[in-house]
Amino acid sequence: MKKVTLLMALILFCSWQFVLAQKTITGKVTDAKDGSTLPGVNVVVKGTTSGTVTDMNGGYS
Repeated sequence: MKKVTLLMALILFCSWQFVLAQKTITGKVTDAKDGSTLPGVNVVVKGTTSGTVTDMNGGYS
């Protein structure tokens, strides 16, 4: 019984970490000179390989 309880606690802990790691980051990429939006720019979360490309309005999610 003790092993089953420990296993269930471990599974619950690992599942909770996965839920917390799922966050959506949104924003808009603009030109520093004139403020125009930049479509097709690669946006990557620093220190990861997760990323996306900006849409026609410079937005990403």
